[in-house]
Amino acid sequence: MNDEAVQLAKDGMDKAIDRLKRELARVRAGRANPALLDEIRVDSYGTQMPLKQVATVSVADARLLIVKPYDRNTIAAIEKAINNSQLGLNPNNDGVVVRVPIPALTEERRKQLVKQVKDAGEDAKIAIRQARRDANELIKESEKDGSISEDDMKRGLDQIQKLTDAEIKSVDEMLTKKESEIMEG
Repeated sequence: MNDEAVQLAKDGMDKAIDRLKRELARVRAGRANPALLDEIRVDSYGTQMPLKQVATVSVADARLLIVKPYDRNTIAAIEKAINNSQLGLNPNNDGVVVRVPIPALTEERRKQLVKQVKDAGEDAKIAIRQARRDANELIKESEKDGSISEDDMKRGLDQIQKLTDAEIKSVDEMLTKKESEIMEG
């Protein structure tokens, strides 16, 4: 029963970490990163499609992304989608590729991004603690109905607490790294 509870906690915590990684990848740190354009949807042949399905995105240098459409007819739609994305980017095309220069961040914008990163980290920590609570309740219920002993319950609770501490430490490390990326940008 403890193994099931620990696995339940691990799965919930892994989902929280994965969600945090995706959110951090979308935060612009002043450097070109293809993940920045992951959420952009392009109007292609009457349907909204993810940018990844209509073009390849690559990094030309630290401040420039290159978007190469699979079909040249979608180049204007790609440029329009990036312009309308609320990312503050000004793409331009040469008829073959769309170049997306990544502007340097202002100090005020850096502080906003750090706050956004901290909020995402706090959300991840809340989700991790929720997973811990669910697993702990499962173990306590098992002890109440007599399927595990009190010692097994204590061992299980300790195991889940150690897992929780490790995951929260991992979140803190990810946040520290992202904050330093943003501030150095």
